Amino acid sequence: MLFGKGSITVKKFRIALGALAALLLVAGATAQTQSNPVPAGTGGTPLPRFGLGVGAGTLGAGIQAATAVARRTNIRGGFNYFPYNLSGTGNGLSYSGKLRLESAELLVDEYLAGPLHISAGALVYNGFQATGSVNVPGGQTFTLNGTTYFSEATNPVTGTGAVTVRKAAPEVLFGLGNLLPRGHRHFGVNFDLGVVFQGSPSALLNLNGSTCVTPLGGCSAISANSTVQANIAAEQNKINKDLKPFGFYPVLRITFGSKF
Repeated sequence: MLFGKGSITVKKFRIALGALAALLLVAGATAQTQSNPVPAGTGGTPLPRFGLGVGAGTLGAGIQAATAVARRTNIRGGFNYFPYNLSGTGNGLSYSGKLRLESAELLVDEYLAGPLHISAGALVYNGFQATGSVNVPGGQTFTLNGTTYFSEATNPVTGTGAVTVRKAAPEVLFGLGNLLPRGHRHFGVNFDLGVVFQGSPSALLNLNGSTCVTPLGGCSAISANSTVQANIAAEQNKINKDLKPFGFYPVLRITFGSKF
């Protein structure tokens, strides 16, 4: 759950959102004070101080806040979160796990023409991760790197797996819309399309228990069997190879917001 154990608590989320709002308000006020006594927005009106929006996309569900620092420039930050439980079987291994998208981002939006803008910044915190566990009931078969093994009945095979990425990553977006309309409108819609350069995810696979070469014998502990260990490493390398395309994580998002 979003506010359950091991994730973001309600208190922490409110503190983070409050800190972001305060930061953006201070940045906007400072920029406006340093530019002109009455900074000019579109139509000669003062620059909007603060905008808040909610949205959803490939980074998860999120909340964004923004402030205007120039006629064509906004500073925007946000938090994104999405959990997903998964389970299934593969190569004889039964698995269950959790995928968590969790991030905090900070962007500078530069408006090129009307609502068209380019945004550059970073995920200042990238909490994307997947964790899970696997097991093979005693006597059943499973495959590692093309080799079939039996899980020992008295010490069946169990294990864990995890996929992690770098904790910070650059981000470039193109978009349409503005959380801070420069006219008299208060409500706005913003659409983002771009990429996070998070680097290739890293997978780690660990198995315990004992494997057998036949249903009746030839059993040994995985920790003492170099051949099995080599096949585990080979499977891990295959997973890492399959994950390489996610080093460029796509961003597709729509946000609905209002300025205040």
